[in-house]
Amino acid sequence: MNIVMLTNTFIPHVGGVARSVSAFTAEYRRRGHRVLVVAPEFDNQPADEMDVVRVPAIQHFNGSDFAAPLPGFSLLGEELDVFQPDIVHAHHPYLLGMTALRIARYRKLPLVFTHHTRYEQYTHYVPLDSPAFRRFVIELATRYANLCDQVFAPSESIAALLRERDVQAPIAVVPTGVDVVHYAQGDGAGFRSDCGIPAEAFVVGHLGRLAPEKNLEFLAGAVVHFLKSAPDAHFLLVGKGPSESTIRTVFEAADLTDRLHIAGILQPAETADAYHAMDVFAFTSKSETQGMVLTEAMAAGVPVVGLDAPGVREVVRDQCNGRLLREENIEAFAAGLQWVAALSEEGRQKLRQGARETAEAFSMPRVADKALGHYQALREKSYITRADEYEQWQRIVDRIKAEWDILTGMAGAATVALSEAEQADRTPP
Repeated sequence: MNIVMLTNTFIPHVGGVARSVSAFTAEYRRRGHRVLVVAPEFDNQPADEMDVVRVPAIQHFNGSDFAAPLPGFSLLGEELDVFQPDIVHAHHPYLLGMTALRIARYRKLPLVFTHHTRYEQYTHYVPLDSPAFRRFVIELATRYANLCDQVFAPSESIAALLRERDVQAPIAVVPTGVDVVHYAQGDGAGFRSDCGIPAEAFVVGHLGRLAPEKNLEFLAGAVVHFLKSAPDAHFLLVGKGPSESTIRTVFEAADLTDRLHIAGILQPAETADAYHAMDVFAFTSKSETQGMVLTEAMAAGVPVVGLDAPGVREVVRDQCNGRLLREENIEAFAAGLQWVAALSEEGRQKLRQGARETAEAFSMPRVADKALGHYQALREKSYITRADEYEQWQRIVDRIKAEWDILTGMAGAATVALSEAEQADRTPP
């Protein structure tokens, strides 16, 4: 098959969607399918990419690590004529997701949409965030899903949420698969040495984009609480993002910076080493749609302590491959870490084995089989226009634009008023 993927984030961006698109693309190509990825330009992107079309984008949008692509349907015509796609797969309902919709309608191709993100949890990246804007974002994603021939939900929790929001399109649970073989091997001892972590230390680890929606201030507080009662324990943090300074501040206030180790962004091989340097993986995000880093950690035999939330409850089985904590409480989370640390070697080995078994259930070959099966089924069906659904979606897009224009106008007026007031204060009588 020829599959075109349209995504607003892609390598070298660090994040779940970028990693998911990259992982599925690699697996499909390994099986002999062709994949054309349409993605925004990013700083430090690879110089030589096979079957990747980069579109112009605003870098570091609103001070974030995201790039905001500027959709250009007409710019893709020649590439798509040559590529001849069989399936259009959108990974967002906006920006390049809109381009994906237009491509599918114009070429009468099946449209698949993976609902990777709870978009209402990310509106703080948009200037002039508001409750009304968050409601519109939810409705936009719902209307977009109903324009698609197939929706992939990364977890059963998200599938249930989409049904509650009245998504009528067929929904299949298709998480991002984990490369079990890759993460099963790693030089944890060497990674500890490079980071200055004692070989005998009990290491709490975390890997991911360091951003506010990941609930990392809570994570830092819980880890600090645990470290205070465990003098031989250390915290290994892998990733980069705006919340790094918040985490450092929490550790500085507790006078524990000597036991905080921030490794930054790593290459895939180094990531496997980092997981193997950990004794337990700590995860406190409540904004996820699936736990990609959880299955990666488990493939490395690392048990997980996490808060009960979508994407987490599908992976973590309490006291089988880690701890699933129902209460968002610093003391309770620290106690979960302590529970793992206090286990006998036999007890830890059982947790590690449970983790590896869970990872096998999420292996990339199994997940790719499921996704490709849905692709093939769609190719055998007749194209459906969905004119009514398209009109409803277009209306919500227009409403969002109107809301944006109103908020922008109000902000502009407020800025002018404040500027005039400040100038008046500075003008001598």
